[in-house]
Amino acid sequence: MSFRPEDVTVAMISRNEEGAIAKVMADIKKAIPEAEILLVDSSTDQTAEIATKLGARVIKQMPPRGYNAAMERALREASGKVVVTMDCDDTYPAERIPEMARMVLDDGFDIVDASRLEGRPKNMPLINYLANFGFALGASAVFRQRLTDLHSGMRAYRKSMIDDLKFNIEGTALPVELLLLPIHRGYKFKVIYIDYRERVGESKMRPLYSAWWTVRRIAETRMAR
Repeated sequence: MSFRPEDVTVAMISRNEEGAIAKVMADIKKAIPEAEILLVDSSTDQTAEIATKLGARVIKQMPPRGYNAAMERALREASGKVVVTMDCDDTYPAERIPEMARMVLDDGFDIVDASRLEGRPKNMPLINYLANFGFALGASAVFRQRLTDLHSGMRAYRKSMIDDLKFNIEGTALPVELLLLPIHRGYKFKVIYIDYRERVGESKMRPLYSAWWTVRRIAETRMAR
């Protein structure tokens, strides 16, 4: 399963992930050595330096502007025909990247969502699982499409689709809109299920703030013209 260098960008954002970045990059290179690895980094540790030495294209975003602005920049600046997003904390399986990329390049899907929630992941607290399950159930009803994981950090996007869409980078919970807006616009969508591993480092999520923005994004995206 070979790719051309222009086919795939693996895009990540990072803030103080020096404990995991080397392993994550090694896993990506093993899975898909031809891919561009793009990192939008707001770290004060050695994350950017490690990633650069290992061959990533690093864009520094200082002072930090938050997850949404960093992720949008990563998506916009990616050079590949397919952009696969991942987190830098070693929770997502890089070995699934080629499969996801092929679903876009060869099978005609515009977005492939790597859902963590075929069941409850053993590394996900019960309250987080219940919240994710509830949000996905509500969005499924609103959008009339079976959805399971609105907040997955691992997805494959057709770059031309990203270029055609405008996302609201205010607040948080951007992955919700990155999934729901393409569905609302009629793009072709696929779900696969993945294993979700224990993270390296501390979570930077703000649960209540994220929950509010999740509800807001579901409602606003459904009303978008």
